[in-house]
Amino acid sequence: MSANASVVATELSKAFKATRALADVSFSVERGELFGFIGPDGSGKTTLFRILTTLLVPDAGEAFVDGLHVVRDYRELRKRIGYMPGRFSLYQDLTVAENLSFFASVFGTTVEENYDLIRDIYVQIEPFRDRKAGKLSGGMKQKLALSCALIHRPTVLLLDEPTTGVDAVSRREFWDMLLRLKSAGISILVSTPYMDEARLCDRVGLIQNGTLMQVDTPANIENSFDRPLFGITAQDRYRLLTTLRGYPFANSVYAFGESVHYTDRRNEVEPSMLVDFLQKSGLTDVAVRPIGAGVEDAFMALMDE
Repeated sequence: MSANASVVATELSKAFKATRALADVSFSVERGELFGFIGPDGSGKTTLFRILTTLLVPDAGEAFVDGLHVVRDYRELRKRIGYMPGRFSLYQDLTVAENLSFFASVFGTTVEENYDLIRDIYVQIEPFRDRKAGKLSGGMKQKLALSCALIHRPTVLLLDEPTTGVDAVSRREFWDMLLRLKSAGISILVSTPYMDEARLCDRVGLIQNGTLMQVDTPANIENSFDRPLFGITAQDRYRLLTTLRGYPFANSVYAFGESVHYTDRRNEVEPSMLVDFLQKSGLTDVAVRPIGAGVEDAFMALMDE
């Protein structure tokens, strides 16, 4: 195991009866790295995080977090990690201040002792310190949960889909906070279904059906996409999708925001060829332009292999 590794997992597997949640998952995270697990719901992200936080025991394989074995050393490890589960899990009938004081006391510390670590986050919710946690907005709940996960000064922070269901402004603020925590030397593992958040990580792991398909930097993953990619728009987007999927030369056709991302089976294809086909099929206001691939395009390509 690398001396600079904060997390090392080797061939982790887990199943729930006939459902395979993880299959031979191996990866490592360096100290001070912001590492993202990117994948849809049901891909295995939560199961992986529960193993790394000692809440589940793997069926096979092993993992070390901050040099400690997640099964044999679980008591000591729980003192060193901060965990923010996907579902808000704080005490809704306690106030903001009471939740924070409680979690500090569990780890034998005080809010005052480690206030410097959470200051930038907590000052945003401190005006509501006497409000019950259950009455907070989604963004405020998120900040309180992160403060509680940090109050004992962990060396490794694990955040399971922390921005799901949160507005775009709160998502941006949250990632700004993570980047500041990273600069303080904390190793951060975050899972998300949002592909745009992948670009904010040092490295990402693309996970689907319990299998880790690729681990690399966001830029390298995007550069691994080896087919010409086109962004296509038309007045009737649903008809555009169905028409392209019926095109004999179509390789992949996916909706991305307001456009459709398309790859062709042929090695060389001009935008004008696609425009001509779509217009002859009765579509109007057709526009076809070459575009660069994103992490989501690479993810979809891996799924098609």
